[in-house]
Amino acid sequence: MKQRILSGIQPSGVLHIGNYLGALKQWVELQETYDALFCIVDLHAITVKQDPKELRAKIRELAKLYIACGIGPKKSTIFVQSHVPAHTELGWILNTITKISELERMTQFKDKAGKNRAHVNAGLLCYPTLMAADILLYQTDLVPVGEDQTQHLELTRTLAKRFNTQFGEVFRIPEGYFPKAGARIMALDDPTVKMSKSGAPANYLALLDDEKTIRKKVARAVTDSGSEIKAAHDKPAMTNLLTITHLLSGESIADIEHRYRGKGYRELKQDLADRVVDFLAPIQQRTRNISDNEIETLLQEGAKRAREIASQTLTDVQRVLGLG
Repeated sequence: MKQRILSGIQPSGVLHIGNYLGALKQWVELQETYDALFCIVDLHAITVKQDPKELRAKIRELAKLYIACGIGPKKSTIFVQSHVPAHTELGWILNTITKISELERMTQFKDKAGKNRAHVNAGLLCYPTLMAADILLYQTDLVPVGEDQTQHLELTRTLAKRFNTQFGEVFRIPEGYFPKAGARIMALDDPTVKMSKSGAPANYLALLDDEKTIRKKVARAVTDSGSEIKAAHDKPAMTNLLTITHLLSGESIADIEHRYRGKGYRELKQDLADRVVDFLAPIQQRTRNISDNEIETLLQEGAKRAREIASQTLTDVQRVLGLG
């Protein structure tokens, strides 16, 4: 049997080229080798206030983009997290074996709660146990993760081992899958931070940005001091633009540097804008060609398979706990 791989994205904010290069591109490749499940994690999105109509629209849009980017419904299982109730049930069960101190030390919680911890919702604190449930329900072998998610994966592994030790062997212990390149695409307006789905428009290149917007954003992207087109630790902006060019073109960074030797930032930016426009055009067209009815049918089929897998794990969990 193929090893199983699982990952997901929240249906909030704006899906951008960093999401594609850091996640979706790898997913498309991984589905050829693994039993792949790709989730739209809407329950995670509601740890912050969402407009219900907008959330529903974002779920459909994200599902369309999954497919438009190359995730095949016949090769992968695409589903919405809330369509599988076992996620919340297992999330609650895992809460009962998770220490408050483990949740409070999570970097994401500390960053989002800040000094206002007394007033944040409990969902933000318990976010990692729901994420652990997402992974463990499907007896996942590999989880594609970026650097900012490794702490969550480690907690998932800790909880799986703790549960297995206390109640009996139920959960497979997942491993992380770390892409070799593209895991951290930085913001256009601040190359010291990651490109963000919730950032200001100047931060990212959205997958659905029109040509005029793309060209404007690339032209206004922050650059480093000096004029040399070279990737270096002290040139984060140029390194980021070269990395995006490398990942979209397949050329090595060294070859790109050589090609632009003696040339200016403006020429690199113009060429990069051309490349981004050409790359995104077919994704945008495929997204427009997928109807809402097609997506609803696809998500229903994906949820059916996901529920079948999840129910087997949840039944085993209930059995060893003395529930049900």
